[in-house]
Amino acid sequence: MISKKLQDAINEQINRELFSEYLYNAMSAWFASETLNGFATWMEVQAREEHAHAMGFYKYLLDRGGRVELKAIAKPARDFKDPMDAFKQTLEHEHFITKSINNLMDLAIKEKDHAFASFLNWYLDEQVEEENNDETIIGKLNIIKGRPEGLLFLDNELGQRVYNPPVISGIVLP
Repeated sequence: MISKKLQDAINEQINRELFSEYLYNAMSAWFASETLNGFATWMEVQAREEHAHAMGFYKYLLDRGGRVELKAIAKPARDFKDPMDAFKQTLEHEHFITKSINNLMDLAIKEKDHAFASFLNWYLDEQVEEENNDETIIGKLNIIKGRPEGLLFLDNELGQRVYNPPVISGIVLP
């Protein structure tokens, strides 16, 4: 059985992960409206990953005898100045999620819930990848500096991304 304190914290994280999905879907829609379909595809895949992350916490909470409480999801931004603005906001958001998962780890240690700490290790590793992906794209956007041919090349590159369902604690998530 999981503690009430951890149950509440996990429910908050589920909400944060679902907001992430919502945010990246909004960004995907914005990129599509700007005819940057490769960027839109990249964000669509990102949104699917965030949904899977939320469902990982959801399933974990149920497996531990906890109660899932789905809360209202905040409305994400829908307009961005340019691709750089969108990816800077993405990186800022991922920093927030990393901090949130670090706080969950601190709570797991404080509550002496070793199973939850073990579960969180996958998410901590995933956050390193998430932040690195955003930093790499921001770096490429800095090199491009608004040159249309560079932007179109990057759009094509990002459009090659495909969704691979993550495996969290031995469970393949949708």
